Amino acid sequence: MRFSMRGGRRGHSACLDRAERPVRPVQARGFTMIEVLVALAIIAIALAASLRAVGSLAASEADLHDRLLAGWSADNTLAQLRLVHAWPDLGESSFDCSQGNLRLTCTQHVAATPNPVFRRVEVSVTTPGRSGNLAQLVTVLANETNRSL
Repeated sequence: MRFSMRGGRRGHSACLDRAERPVRPVQARGFTMIEVLVALAIIAIALAASLRAVGSLAASEADLHDRLLAGWSADNTLAQLRLVHAWPDLGESSFDCSQGNLRLTCTQHVAATPNPVFRRVEVSVTTPGRSGNLAQLVTVLANETNRSL
């Protein structure tokens, strides 16, 4: 079958046989090895950063737990002083005030105030072998031994 093409030419086939069609190179689809390695490196860095953040949170939680127990120890010491209704002696004393499996040392410092009816009591809680206070509470106690009910 012969058809006329543009320009009036005759004798050319409108359909080319498969063998006559130009062969186009097949383009590879997907990612190159370099692109995959770069993506894996980015993911590895992100995971390492998130693991570090989780580790930091776990350490902060343990420290917060220790401070909570130390605060309870200091509060218990001051509550015990209030409940005894005794006039505390001036000076400083240290004693064990462990909570749970956490070994704690309480240091109680009693000082005079400008008003002789009151005494300032400060309780600091530390862990043996560790610097710094985990908790520190201060209160003022009245002399209830000379007061008539």
